Amino acid sequence: MDEGPTISELLHELSQGRREAMDRLVPLVYDELRRIAHGQLQGERAGHTLNTTALVHETYLKLVKINQVQWQDRAHFFAVAARLMRRILIDYARATRREKRGGDATRVSLDEAFDLPVACTDDLLALEEALTRLEERSERQGRVVECRCFAGMSVEETAAALGTSPATVKRDWAVARAWLNRELGDGAPGAAGAGGSAKP
Repeated sequence: MDEGPTISELLHELSQGRREAMDRLVPLVYDELRRIAHGQLQGERAGHTLNTTALVHETYLKLVKINQVQWQDRAHFFAVAARLMRRILIDYARATRREKRGGDATRVSLDEAFDLPVACTDDLLALEEALTRLEERSERQGRVVECRCFAGMSVEETAAALGTSPATVKRDWAVARAWLNRELGDGAPGAAGAGGSAKP
């Protein structure tokens, strides 16, 4: 019985410019995309207009517009999807902030933030600004934080997605966390959740 193309085969087709492969890929990756989206939305305030399904669909709309990416493997695909979800949530938070300034911000340490879901627009934006500064210092460390926190990837999955070793990921993870803790501790409004806990 023919099981159809694998995720890797469909990603290869996408890399070759066969855009229709995305429609065949989505059913194979949908559950994992929902898991990532759920992790990023967990604990959002009541009345948040983006639910898990809406975030996955917004991500799909952005994925189909991506051209000329050489998809390496499924880990690379999910890392990119998690990054797109993060961008969607940041855009949503900025729009919400524009609509209503202020609100009660709760301060938490970065260690707490990585174990908590996104809870406050200002906190999410503070974390985004700190991550942007980190990426300016070290793009790879920024990608490690994205994979570990936003996509919930393990050290090994992160290493595969970034094409580096698990030892490098562990070093980058430790340095990035320490740097972000310092940044967010210097008067920033705190960091509310990076969208779920990172795997060990």
